Amino acid sequence: MNTRLVEVRQKVLKQNDLLARALREQFQDAGVYVTSLVSSPGSGKTTFLEKLLGRLAVENRVAALVGDLATDNDAARLARATSQVRQITTGTICHLDAQMVQNALNGWNLNDLDFLFIENVGNLVCPSSYDLGEDMRLVLLSATEGEDKPLKYPTIFNTADIAIITKMDMAEAAEFNLEEARRSIQSVRPGMQVFEVSAKTGRGMDEVVDFLTSKRSSARPVSIR
Repeated sequence: MNTRLVEVRQKVLKQNDLLARALREQFQDAGVYVTSLVSSPGSGKTTFLEKLLGRLAVENRVAALVGDLATDNDAARLARATSQVRQITTGTICHLDAQMVQNALNGWNLNDLDFLFIENVGNLVCPSSYDLGEDMRLVLLSATEGEDKPLKYPTIFNTADIAIITKMDMAEAAEFNLEEARRSIQSVRPGMQVFEVSAKTGRGMDEVVDFLTSKRSSARPVSIR
């Protein structure tokens, strides 16, 4: 029984990886830079993304796919920053996969986008195994969650490219130890770049925008509109 489950899981992940590879090629051909976001529930992921989209939309064409078990509440919030938003409702599935992303893109012209963001379901376990064809994966940790989150969920930090510490405006009230959190991140993923942000006050948001803009410029040709 256990052997059979392992075989099925390996087959599912292999199929996902093949589709993710095709998606990545599609994104590259269209010149759109794709970033996914993973975190636990309540990390401030949607608020962070809403503010990020608003800043990027000033000079870029942006869109977002939002994964959640139920409701389209997050998509409605992100629609305040850009009209190009689609909700992916997963039901009982605790993560997005490449097939869900491909289905959600149906009817969109990727050539009309500079940035695409994929907000995964709030979960620090399941999303770590599924490639979505993204260029970069951000893992979010809020100042209200505790400094040892990376030590408890090392796989998600190991599969991410950048760590974002959110809700820094609440750090003092939560008695959050920033240096300890940074040590936890570095012990799991040495050399990982970390941004400290507050979507509420704007702290660190411009730095993230500049970073993503720079990454896209180096990875994609500048489109002529």
